[in-house]
Amino acid sequence: MALRKTRVGILTFSDGRKYIHDTLVELNQRYQDRIAAELEATGEVEVVPGTEIIWTSEGAAAQGRRLREAGVDMTILNYAIWAFPHLTAVATNFAPGPYLLFSNLHPSEPGMVAMLSAAGMMDQIGATYTRVWGDITAPATRSKVLQYLRAAGALSHLRGETYGLFGGRPLGMYTAVANLDQWRSLFGVDVEHIEQYDILRFSETVDPARVDRALAWLESLVGHIYYNDKALTPDKLKKQIRSYHAVRQIMAEKHLDFVGFKAHGDLTDYFVTMDIAEAFLNDPYDWEGPHEPIVAATEADMDGALTMEILKHLSGQTSLFADIRHYDADDEVWYFANSGTHATFFAARSLDPAENLKKVSFYPEIPDFPAGGASVQYFAGAGLMTMARLARKRGEYWLAVVPCNFVEFDQETMEKKAHTTDIEWPHAFARLQVPPEAFLETYPCNHIHGIAGDWINELVHVANILNIPVKVYR
Repeated sequence: MALRKTRVGILTFSDGRKYIHDTLVELNQRYQDRIAAELEATGEVEVVPGTEIIWTSEGAAAQGRRLREAGVDMTILNYAIWAFPHLTAVATNFAPGPYLLFSNLHPSEPGMVAMLSAAGMMDQIGATYTRVWGDITAPATRSKVLQYLRAAGALSHLRGETYGLFGGRPLGMYTAVANLDQWRSLFGVDVEHIEQYDILRFSETVDPARVDRALAWLESLVGHIYYNDKALTPDKLKKQIRSYHAVRQIMAEKHLDFVGFKAHGDLTDYFVTMDIAEAFLNDPYDWEGPHEPIVAATEADMDGALTMEILKHLSGQTSLFADIRHYDADDEVWYFANSGTHATFFAARSLDPAENLKKVSFYPEIPDFPAGGASVQYFAGAGLMTMARLARKRGEYWLAVVPCNFVEFDQETMEKKAHTTDIEWPHAFARLQVPPEAFLETYPCNHIHGIAGDWINELVHVANILNIPVKVYR
């Protein structure tokens, strides 16, 4: 899965006295070039460096405007020597934020003094920024820089996107519905309301040969498909395949970036469930080959979809959506399970669909969904996860971050556990880093979302850039 690069500007500041500045141009340039080279080498960053070392107000304004015109996602403010802090104030009138203030650590090169002086100014004017210091070639220092760049880039890439909301509020859930004005002002995201009937209309136009190829692919790779004569027939699975292609076509025509489906009561009663569509939208592949993961939230959960979209932009990965279904005190694991949106990627965490799908079963949908179709079932593979949720309290957003490990048991044990909930649904067994009481007393809703790996620091930076509270459950 390819991560969209963050476009980063770098401005380096100098002493405002020409006779001092002139003697240090080469040193300043060397430090700026080193930062640019180290960041470019990661493959995650496209650097737009300043074309001159800033030592005058005119130069600060010109270089800031240049970064604005280049469309950078954020700006690194670099201090290798003492620099007049008003130059930073002038440059940040134009250079796009948020800002990362970076200084070297060298006793004869007082970049730290300049960074602290500039940081004090930034605090006074209320600018959004963070501070990192050290040798950019040191892995620990470079990692700190990249964590902030990923957060800034994710939020920059989010701005201007459109969320496609199919249907309305599901099952009376307040937490699934968000304020359009607030989304626009805080995240820069627009919302397009779409009738679920459009999925039916567009489904009728899908080429039957295309559907037949998809069915053959699924039947050849999925571990078990439990056909019966009612809830799950080949024709109903074909209808689910057509619904997937219908959504892709609607998204293309309406220029939607991520989506959510109400499903309940309409599609689940009279058409088919959206489980196949949701799984393979979120996956990094389908039966026609690799594709960029497309965030699709079940139950039209707006804040859930938004959380997943931020996680995707942070990591380039597919993200997971689940209900917090049960806490198993005997084995100290949580059951994360939901009828939709568990991408099959998490079965084995492979980019090879065959590796994942051999662990997947298609069960007939449960009686609660009388229209029927396939329910995408598996047990999530073991590994480190970072779960998260954007939520609102008294109308203000905050971010919950939940580090955990997915664990596996032997197949018989996992099936026994799943039979206590719904065996037809995908399950992830998660061990959290906090006692169940500490989690249940404050976690904000029934849905949770996540990506593989450790992304805690990036998410803390996301919250800080958005100026919202963050709580890490550890």
